[in-house]
Amino acid sequence: MARAIHLDNVTKEFRTGSTTHVAVDDVSLEIPEGSFATFVGPSGCGKTTTLRMIAGLETPTSGTIRFGDTDVTDLPPQRRNVAMVFQSIALYPHMSVRENIGYGLKIHGVDRADRNERIEEAAETLRITDQLDKMPAELSGGQQQRVALGGAFVQDPDVLLLDEPMSDLDAKLKAELRVEVQRLHQEMDATVVYVTHDQTEAMTMSDYVVLLEDGHLAQFDPPMTLFDRPSSSYVASFIGTPATNTLACTVERTSDAPDAAGTSGTDGECVVVGHGFRLPVGDALSAHVGERVTLGIRPQYIHPDGGAYSLDVEVEVVEPLGTEAVIHGRTAEGDRLDVVTDSHAVERFAPGETFRAGFDRTDVFVFGPDGETLLFGADLVTDGQPSSPEQ
Repeated sequence: MARAIHLDNVTKEFRTGSTTHVAVDDVSLEIPEGSFATFVGPSGCGKTTTLRMIAGLETPTSGTIRFGDTDVTDLPPQRRNVAMVFQSIALYPHMSVRENIGYGLKIHGVDRADRNERIEEAAETLRITDQLDKMPAELSGGQQQRVALGGAFVQDPDVLLLDEPMSDLDAKLKAELRVEVQRLHQEMDATVVYVTHDQTEAMTMSDYVVLLEDGHLAQFDPPMTLFDRPSSSYVASFIGTPATNTLACTVERTSDAPDAAGTSGTDGECVVVGHGFRLPVGDALSAHVGERVTLGIRPQYIHPDGGAYSLDVEVEVVEPLGTEAVIHGRTAEGDRLDVVTDSHAVERFAPGETFRAGFDRTDVFVFGPDGETLLFGADLVTDGQPSSPEQ
């Protein structure tokens, strides 16, 4: 039976001699029962350590972990009803696929008939029924990982933990297994916690994404919330491919700095200024007038010859990706800027050329000096301000 997972102020420290390393720092969150949550982040951010604490393989230095209403902080793994699949495919080479899948059931005393029924069910779900009598050495990498998943599936766990199970597979197998894991989750009455460094896996598979940064919780939300409403420049840069463009700008008032037409506009209105454009934001950033800020624009929302606001971009590389292309370039001020556009960009743009790229203000983020998001451009559509420059 699936159970919600609660982490309350969980911290994990490792001590080496006189040195203390904080791997997970005061993380609190609730993963709803039956959901699929993915921990993602760069190497060393604390995602695997957190997974191991949920599994019972590590004990928190402080804080508590609950499954539903049950405090499992100090319970050993065998009393948590969890199953875990590791990055390394740990199969017994001298056992058949059938024996590998059913081994956990066997050591728990499940009778042969029930064991075989559950093995057959798992094999059918994972589409490896015809592999049951083979040995692991006869299987491909993807088939071996399916066997490992089957061994976890048959245990009927409350919580299924997956620690980078696809990191050693090629791109084609990863794509296939992403679908298999999601189908497996739909058939299980379990809460799934998945760890990966691949943000594509996190975005495509999850109900919730837990993004960590140096042991801290950066953001915990559904995937598209992280994409559309990142809480910081770190989240915006990590989630999404290519990474979010970031442009150095300044917040000014129109009354303090006349616009290109020589008029001051509405007294007191704030504008984000930089790279040849002036972006009106009403009074949303009035507390930050005179400050340096960072404007974020996703490459998918900036277009050649389009958008209400524009800037010059010098092309460095054009990367064809089949139905689309990515233009990698730099602004006149030297900031990196990527543009995702159609495949014709390969013929239209050449390295060294300069073109005009445009965007709409509803598609931007504004980050403060500390990286925290100050403004979502999408919110400006309701503030009575025009979405494009006044003519």
